[in-house]
Amino acid sequence: MKNIFYIMLLIITVTVFSFSCNKSESVAQGKSESNSTVEKVGIKNFTLTFNKGLEKASNEKKNMLVDFYTDWCHWCKVMDEKTFNNPEIAKKLSERFVTVRLNAESRTETATFKGKKYDNIEITRAFRVRGFPSLAFISSEQEIITVIPGYIPPETFTLILDYIDQECYKKQMSFEEFMKKKGECEDSLRTEKRDAKI
Repeated sequence: MKNIFYIMLLIITVTVFSFSCNKSESVAQGKSESNSTVEKVGIKNFTLTFNKGLEKASNEKKNMLVDFYTDWCHWCKVMDEKTFNNPEIAKKLSERFVTVRLNAESRTETATFKGKKYDNIEITRAFRVRGFPSLAFISSEQEIITVIPGYIPPETFTLILDYIDQECYKKQMSFEEFMKKKGECEDSLRTEKRDAKI
């Protein structure tokens, strides 16, 4: 099971680092709009604290997405602008996930996870986040599904949301296979049985 997560992480990391951002398109790189305007629009789904997010995820039986960011992080701003600001992604996040934004350098905010109290720096370390942005997916039962480092373009991120929401990782399907099947996560045994009957 862990191999699936590592494979997914590897694929996403390669995708993220191979992506190049056009300077003329990025507000984070100096377009005339102010960063604060884009940031307000881009993170509109991220209003809950970590603890409130866990509670809501448990009550609504939804997975939680935690956006680990810092104020100085360039790619965090690009993620806000390009990915979280995408209408399709914003809709999926609001309907299917509980979203939390966590400033990884804050010592003033605290969170409790699995019975232990952390400040934001400590919980960032507990999730083994080493770069920003990083996104953690947590199940409604407070199990860590995966942590994905780096900027993720919208076209990849929407597939990640579908992969997590459909719980394809529980079906032993790699993210690469999910992408090849264009977002289909049907159980391969059921498919084989169905095909055998035809």
